Amino acid sequence: MEKLYEGKAKVLYPEGKDTLRVYFKDEATAFNAQKRGVIPGKGAVNNQVSARLFAFLEAHGVPTHFVRTLSEREMEVLKVEIIPLEVILRYRVAGSFAKRYGLPEGKPLDPPLLEFSLKDDALGDPLICENAALALGIVDGKTLEEVKRLALRTGELLRGFFQERGLELVDFKLEFGKKDGQVLLADEISPDTMRLWDVNTGERMDKDRFRRDLGGVEEAYQEVLRRVLKG
Repeated sequence: MEKLYEGKAKVLYPEGKDTLRVYFKDEATAFNAQKRGVIPGKGAVNNQVSARLFAFLEAHGVPTHFVRTLSEREMEVLKVEIIPLEVILRYRVAGSFAKRYGLPEGKPLDPPLLEFSLKDDALGDPLICENAALALGIVDGKTLEEVKRLALRTGELLRGFFQERGLELVDFKLEFGKKDGQVLLADEISPDTMRLWDVNTGERMDKDRFRRDLGGVEEAYQEVLRRVLKG
């Protein structure tokens, strides 16, 4: 099957008339692809976690591009026009936010902080404010408000979902697309795109284990999958 696009973590293939097949890879990158490696089984974990979470969100009124699971590491999704913004929702100080402001990790953010970055690898996905996104024509006002509404609703739902499974959602990144004028949650929702800390131990259960050479990366991903599929 001829691939349409290959990114850092996924490969896209044509599937149906209005759908794509997404293949999740084991390759891992960090720091804008300056660090590279392989996490055995990561693709299968991210596919299954994403599928479970997309289905959960759909059941609670958040529209997504997810259609169905095709295999252990493949899913079918709707073709959408990706909005070139990465949406980051932060509940605690962590990662680049802590570094940016010279703060220790862990401090709660009240209210939660919603940030945007321009989806452009060549520029390093720079932060962009809402007014700049509007002024540059990257997104229109109505679409931006819907993106914000869906991001906050997604965060609310996922925090409860993970809390029931002994995990705290510290922050996460989302991407959205449009199909027939409707804004849909797209891309993936996985340990690659969020920070998850064990509620009891504070142990990091996400891509930070790869970023920071903490070890046990494969085991952490498998444990997140086990908890996500539980119940």
